[in-house]
Amino acid sequence: MSVSSSTDIFQRDVKDHWYVNYEEVDFPAIQKGWVLPPGRWYDFDPFILMAEDWFKRGTFSDHPHRGFQTITYVIDGRLEHIDNAGGRDILEPGDVQYMNAGWAARHAEEGVDEDIAHTLQLWLNLPKTLKQTETSYQNVYAEEAQSVSIEGGRIKVFSGETAGVKGPLKSIVPITLAEISLSEGAEYVHTLPENHNAFVYALSGDVELSNSRVSLKKHGVATLTFDKEGNEKNNSELKIKSNSRRTRLLVYSGAPINEEVVPYGPFVMNTMEEIKQAYRDFRDGKFGPPAI
Repeated sequence: MSVSSSTDIFQRDVKDHWYVNYEEVDFPAIQKGWVLPPGRWYDFDPFILMAEDWFKRGTFSDHPHRGFQTITYVIDGRLEHIDNAGGRDILEPGDVQYMNAGWAARHAEEGVDEDIAHTLQLWLNLPKTLKQTETSYQNVYAEEAQSVSIEGGRIKVFSGETAGVKGPLKSIVPITLAEISLSEGAEYVHTLPENHNAFVYALSGDVELSNSRVSLKKHGVATLTFDKEGNEKNNSELKIKSNSRRTRLLVYSGAPINEEVVPYGPFVMNTMEEIKQAYRDFRDGKFGPPAI
C-alpha cells in the first residue's frame, strides 16, 4: 500500500525540533531524558510532558495521580503494571498501556525481576469536565495493533484512524498514535486530523520530514504545525522520507484543550487550589489502599 499526498489538504511542516538530553539518576532508576520537557504545556497542549526512562524495580512503586492520562510505550525490558483496583499485568517491548487517572489513580510501574525497563511515558491532559472521571486502564499488546504494509515499510496503528485502519486504544479524548517503520529511500505520507497538535519521536534511523526536509535522527523530536481552526474530520498530511535502512518513528497527535494548566507533582489540574485538594484527598485515604 502506498499513499500519495494531495495539495488540497493541510500540509504539516516542522515547527520545532531538538534532541533528547539524558542524565544518569539515582539507583534503582538508571537514566532519564525529557522527550517533551516540562514547562511547555501550552506549546504541547494537550500533552504535558513525555519522559524516556531506564529503571529497575522499585523506581516507580505505589504512587497517585489525578486529572490526566498516560500513554506508556515499552521500548525494551518488561514492565509490570499494578493498580489498587486489583489490576496486574506485564507488558513487553512494543506494548502500550493507556491510563485514565481521572479523579483518583493509585498504581505502580515496575521493572520485572532483574530487567531494566526502558519506556516512554506521555502525560496527556484531561479537560476540566473530565478530570473527575472514573480511573481506567487499557493494555494494548503489540500484536493487537493492526499493522499495515506500505511501500518500503509498515505502519502500526495504536490509536486513531489512519492507513485505512483504526487503532484499538480507547482514549476518552481524541488522540492518535502510530509506529512507522521504513527502509532506506522509502517515502510515506502520514495522515492526521488537521486540528490536532502533533509531534514525532525517532526511535531509530534517519528521516526527512515535510516539504522542508528537516532531518531527524535517533533520539530526535519534532513538533508539527497544525490548523488551529481546523476540523477533527478533515485530514492533514506529513511527508516522511527515510534515509536509513532501519527507521522507526512514533507519531502522536491530540486535540488541544485550551484551558489553564497547573501540573504539580503527580497531579494535573486547572488551579493550585485543586492541586492542594488532591493532596488532601490522598492524605485522607480517598485514593484507596496502596498498589502492591
